[in-house]
Amino acid sequence: MARLDEHTKRILTTHTGSLPRPDDLSHLLFAKMTGKPFEAAALAKSTRAAVALTVKTQTDLGIDIVSDGEQSKASFQIYATERLAGIEAITPKPGERVTRENVAFPAFYRGGVHSGSARARFACTGPIKYTGHAQLKADLDNLKAGLAGRDPVDVFVPSVSPSSCAGLMENRFYKTDDEHVAAVAEAMREEYEGIVAAGFQVQIDDPRLAMHYMLTPGESVEQARTWAARRIEVLNHALRNIAPERVRHHTCYGINLGPRTSDMEMKHLADLIVTIRARYYSFEMGNPRHEHEWRVWENVKLPEGKVLVPGCITHASVIVEHPDLVAERIVRLARIVGRERVIASSDCGFASTLAPDKPPEIEPEIVWAKFESLALGAQRATKELWG
Repeated sequence: MARLDEHTKRILTTHTGSLPRPDDLSHLLFAKMTGKPFEAAALAKSTRAAVALTVKTQTDLGIDIVSDGEQSKASFQIYATERLAGIEAITPKPGERVTRENVAFPAFYRGGVHSGSARARFACTGPIKYTGHAQLKADLDNLKAGLAGRDPVDVFVPSVSPSSCAGLMENRFYKTDDEHVAAVAEAMREEYEGIVAAGFQVQIDDPRLAMHYMLTPGESVEQARTWAARRIEVLNHALRNIAPERVRHHTCYGINLGPRTSDMEMKHLADLIVTIRARYYSFEMGNPRHEHEWRVWENVKLPEGKVLVPGCITHASVIVEHPDLVAERIVRLARIVGRERVIASSDCGFASTLAPDKPPEIEPEIVWAKFESLALGAQRATKELWG
């Protein structure tokens, strides 16, 4: 594990963390999330089994850098409310948050929410402290058990960014939002360092970095960039004790099946992203709204030793990408930044919905077909780039 030079020999594959859960686990997590009765022992058993299954599925399909699939988490960010003191559940304000997306497409979003438009269900009401050591240990132990007998190139564990974590709650305690996010960062630092100490890469899940522009219709691109730069400073401080080569940073736009015309363009983000204290940068490049943005890297210098992790399959469509298309996406970016500086990934996560009566946007059978194309495409790109 952690064969750090493997990406200099071939195109590796990975993904962004969240993967489909078995139905029994989804039902138990949903019961826990909604305050319904559930058996803690059954949840623990189902979680461990689901982690083992998802690790096996990833490796069997040819994914080189794997995760636990976030099997224990109700969502990539809400899980943090169970691991931080100083947060309380609140009754959400009525209606939805106004965003560039639902203003532009009111008919499409009528009667429903999209990523970021739901009102906050939590509030910070006291000092933020990390209390999730037991939950984190359970996650790490489950992953170690699931890896038994398997030898992936590396393993990562996603953890929510300070910005995305702070963004899910109202600030009712700290004097300013900057103080609030700084407190969240210092608390989440314990989780980041705990993941790395266990021998895994930590992936910072940071969709808020790219989504802020869409979520704040009153701000200009420059104002959104200023906000992002401040939040990167906070994140870098939280990562100060971790070697960058053990850090992956992931940002995306959250919305799955939607028009997406209000996404902030990568040309306004790339120069900021490469200042993050990480070695690997994961971003969307596999959907029609962002596929053209590979050309951004013709003008943005990738610092020495850094690696791009572009989405070459997408969560924003049920179409299964052809392996030749995956290879083409890899090769054209590799021609710019270097073949050893590209790892093929997904745009975002594919976690199944927790609601028992609501089917996922992307069914598991389609997710795994996409992963198969990702692995085949990487093999074809390797052949073209290394000969």
